[in-house]
Order: sequence, then structure tokens, then C-alpha cells
Amino acid sequence: MPQLARRFRTLPPYPLTDVPAIKRDLKARGVDVIDLGTGDADLPPPPAAVDALRAAALDPGNSRYAFQMGLVEFREEIARWMGARFGVAVDPMKEVAPLIGSKEGIFHLPFAFLEPGDATIVPDPGYQAYVGGTVLAGGEPYIVPLRPENDFLVPLDSIPAEVARRARILYLNYPNNPTAAIAPREYLRDCVEWCRRNDVILAYDNAYSEIAFDGYRPPSILEIPGAREVAIEFHSLSKTYNMTGWRIGWAAGNAELVAALTRVKTFADTGLPFTIQHAGVAALRSHAAWVPGNVAIFQARRDAAVQALREAGFDVPSPCGTMYLWIPLPEGTASEPWARRLLLEQGVALLPGKSLGEGGEGFVRIALTCSEDRLRMAAERMARLLETSAV
Repeated sequence: MPQLARRFRTLPPYPLTDVPAIKRDLKARGVDVIDLGTGDADLPPPPAAVDALRAAALDPGNSRYAFQMGLVEFREEIARWMGARFGVAVDPMKEVAPLIGSKEGIFHLPFAFLEPGDATIVPDPGYQAYVGGTVLAGGEPYIVPLRPENDFLVPLDSIPAEVARRARILYLNYPNNPTAAIAPREYLRDCVEWCRRNDVILAYDNAYSEIAFDGYRPPSILEIPGAREVAIEFHSLSKTYNMTGWRIGWAAGNAELVAALTRVKTFADTGLPFTIQHAGVAALRSHAAWVPGNVAIFQARRDAAVQALREAGFDVPSPCGTMYLWIPLPEGTASEPWARRLLLEQGVALLPGKSLGEGGEGFVRIALTCSEDRLRMAAERMARLLETSAV
């Protein structure tokens, strides 16, 4: 058997790969498991998307390869939506790329731009596709911890000049997974200017742009002056429309960056299925009528969970965006053993911060993926473990 490649061996383990088996075993033994681990909501997608998928599946033409061009109507709807939502104009044929979920595009981007010795700047904790794409493309991730004292923003002034010279991509994600932090516009302006000055691609993961509360409206990086020179933005229908398993998203931004990503994809896949793209058109068209009600459900869940967790003894903020709560544990508590005990002893699955990078140690993440009553019940169980941990 040939030896595994060095870059493959240096991949970090993917978060909690054994947890599904543990949950399955607990359920088989009759344990009531409350699963708050993954950002995979228990809510239905828009009826319009389901109807469009059903109709498209009956047309034999939609069973053909879509290739990277895909459904022109989907590209045009993306461009229309970007204009209506953010006030930015994108060319649907040159500045948009349909994706098999935003994760796939984020992962493939480094393959177009990294040479051995090149670096990417990766927030920690953060989405593991940033690290995985970098390492498997032969690059080196430069890990930047996200800390409360920096409002969980990447402190660009802390990046050494030597790293900036080698950097090819800066990954940003706001509203942020897992910390739920948001980025002020002045910070985004500084990031765009930093990337322009250092000739670095700004890969902006905007998967949570529509899950926002209390009147907050997350921006597109493409709204920031100068961003069109350096930025590519990733969007997903997964969270906004409860379509995680449908695998549909897009990239938009600088035409050269979009073209490079598209060329990589021609060797990796034969396009997003036409049927799913028809559903995507319907989902985007239902945005104004359907999304506010869906977001209201997440906001009610946020409010219930924050109140219950505070009553349970956790110092948890109330975030303005995402479907997550980022919860600090008592000082000195390691997140992975605590989360494992919570699952085994209390039947609550959540994500230990360390599983998303060393910078996440001391925190756990819960996803607002079940009802308010179940979230309150989970908080009560977490309180029980907190009490026993303090003994």
C-alpha cells in the first residue's frame, strides 16, 4: 500500500467523527438525545422550492449534465437577488459561479492560486474547509486566533510581514461561524485595503447573511469600495432556506477569481443538477415573502436559549446573527471532554470549540436547530453537568 501523501497526513481530524455512532448507540438504548451539534435545522424548505424541484424532475432535459454553465435562469436570479439585497451589480455570466454548496467552492479556490510555500490566513476557530482546501492544495494555513478581546475579528495588524508576503488568500466569515460575531463596515474596509495593499484574495464566506436579528442587515463584501478588485464572496441556500442537504450555493465577485474557480471545478464535477438549480430559482424568488418568517423562528429560539442558558449559569451573549450560540465554559474547562460528558451523561450533543481549532478552546457551540422547549431542556441538562463539574 503506497504511503499517504504528506499533505494528507497533516490534515487535522474533522470535528467529532465518532459522535454520530455515539448518538446512534444512545438512541438505541432509549436515551432522549437533544442534538445541537450541527447547523442543520429541523425546519422545512420553502414550498416553492419543493414544487419547483418536483416539476423539474419530470422534465427529462433536466437529467442531463449541467456543466459549469448550468441554468442561465439561476445565474440571472442570483444577479437579481444580489442587486436587490445588497445593491451590487454582478454579471450573471462572468461574475457568478453556481456551486454544489458553498463549502465546495471554498474548498476548491486554493487549487487555483497556491504554490508550495504560499500561505492562507485562516481564522481559528473556523470552518474546516479553509484549512482542508489550503493543505490539500499544497499551501500552508497561517492560523489567527479569534479572541473576545478583538470582538472575534481577525486582527490584521498582528499578521507578520513575512506571512503577508506569502499570503495568497484571506478567509473571512461574518456573521461568523462559530462565534456569531459580526463585522463593522469600517473593519471590512480595512480588510479590503489590506488585501489590495498585499495582493491577497479576500474569500468572504457569507453563508449567514440572511440569518440576522434585531434589525441587523449583514452586508456583502462587494458593497465595500475596492472589493471588486480582490474579493470573491460565497453564498449558500443551506441555512437561509433550510436546504442543507440540497447542496446549492454560488460564488460572486471579481471575474478573474470566478473564472479561475470555475476552471478548477471543470476537473472536479460536472455541475450542479438542473433540478436543484430550478429549486434555487424558486427559493430566491420566495425570499421576501418566506425568509422573514423563517428568521423569526431562529430569533425566538435564540431568545429562549439565551434566557435559559443564563438562568442555568452560563455567561452567554445574545448574538445579532447566525443560528449559533458561542458559550464560554468555566475557566480551565477543556471543551472536548466536557462536551463528551454532556453527550454521554445528559444526552445533549453540541460542538466543543476546540474541534474547530485551538482558538476555540474554552467554548462550546450550540446550534438553534430544535424547538424552544427542547433548547430549554438542553440548558437544564447543561446546568446539571455544570453543577457536577464544579464538585
